[in-house]
Amino acid sequence: MKLTSLYAAPLSALLLAGSANAQNAQQYGANPTLPEPQRGLLPDMTVPEPTEWGDQLPTVPDGYAITAIATDLKVPRQTLVLPNGDILVAEGSGGNAPRLRLRLRPKDFIAGYIKSQGTTSVESGNRLTLLRDENGDGSYEQSVFAENLNAPYGLALVDNNLYVANQDALVRFDYEEGQTEASGPPEEITKLPSEINHHWTKAMTASADGDFLYVGIGSNSNITERGMAAEVNRAEVWEIDTETGMHRPYASGLRNPTALTIQPDTGQLWAVVNERDELGPNLVPDYLTTVQEGGFYGWPYSYWGQHVDPRVRPQNPDKVESAIAPDYGLGSHVAPLGLAFSIPEMGDEFAEGVFIGEHGSWNRNDPVGYKVVFVPFSNGEPDGDPIDFVSGFLTDDGKTRGRPVGVTIDPDGALIIADDLTNAVWRVTYEGNE
Repeated sequence: MKLTSLYAAPLSALLLAGSANAQNAQQYGANPTLPEPQRGLLPDMTVPEPTEWGDQLPTVPDGYAITAIATDLKVPRQTLVLPNGDILVAEGSGGNAPRLRLRLRPKDFIAGYIKSQGTTSVESGNRLTLLRDENGDGSYEQSVFAENLNAPYGLALVDNNLYVANQDALVRFDYEEGQTEASGPPEEITKLPSEINHHWTKAMTASADGDFLYVGIGSNSNITERGMAAEVNRAEVWEIDTETGMHRPYASGLRNPTALTIQPDTGQLWAVVNERDELGPNLVPDYLTTVQEGGFYGWPYSYWGQHVDPRVRPQNPDKVESAIAPDYGLGSHVAPLGLAFSIPEMGDEFAEGVFIGEHGSWNRNDPVGYKVVFVPFSNGEPDGDPIDFVSGFLTDDGKTRGRPVGVTIDPDGALIIADDLTNAVWRVTYEGNE
């Protein structure tokens, strides 16, 4: 199997300060352990050095198989399974945030360097790629569906309208089933906040009735380092009318909502959120949560409900009092970027719950994430610890072969995973379906 070659300079022997020994705190579930904040001149910072897969494959549970159905992509982020089984892949990298010049902190330069070591050297595709299994043998052909986009990320199909959330605008293509390339340039539906774009990804899903799109818009800083003026219309989920493009804040205080989906049967909106950094290796847990209309989820003033972040000035006790605690902690710094509800075709053990792509940490010495987990549900709510479903991205010697992003389920019960380090799309199948 040929996979994209990865190039990255070895990690420098940089001075890393902070906690010498990260606590193995219970970080999962509705009531994660929240230790006291740890702050210092420099936080813990480590990103595993990339390495190639060679003859290896990611690890999946017994009774499942995994294959790379697309390779040599240009930074795949999210995928969408179309009605005929075709798969669209959004490829691109965005963001244009300048370094903070008002506070020339050593950590800002060091963190930027360390994060860069865990990313692909491949240039942003700014396109949609179509994957098609023409004869049903599990071998997919790939072709370019649309080009000249601007860091596309969120994807949604409503009737014959294909919506794409670029980093700066929501756009729409006409779509007919079986179409292999766009019939023309997209129509702009509405602008999306894009100035600075510290968190540039624009996650998206459609309401159950297709009348609205929900778009996640991340903050412009970790914790308001650029001032509150830079955070206007940020750290929100927008509700956008699919016909008119009219929009409103649906929920706020979500630092970086990186994946959104609608729960089958209930129509409830769910999100995974990347929480704030630099409070220690075990703060703050990233999370999975329902997104309530009009709800406020704490950022920047507090985390996990009413836990005040002492770094924010001025404080806002009224906002803290109103903050909603998330439904389920995923662990601190795991960086969830993908979210999909399962279906019975995935097998009995994984029939009810959500799959979450964890891109992996930088703000701790012992890496976490770098895998796809399954969170079991019962009676429509998370119930139990997460289960490693696809792992092996992180090697025993501390390197990384890949970094999961978006996850999607196809109607046959296969899990589709975008990997923006390997520049591949993986497909996990349940052998009981064969």
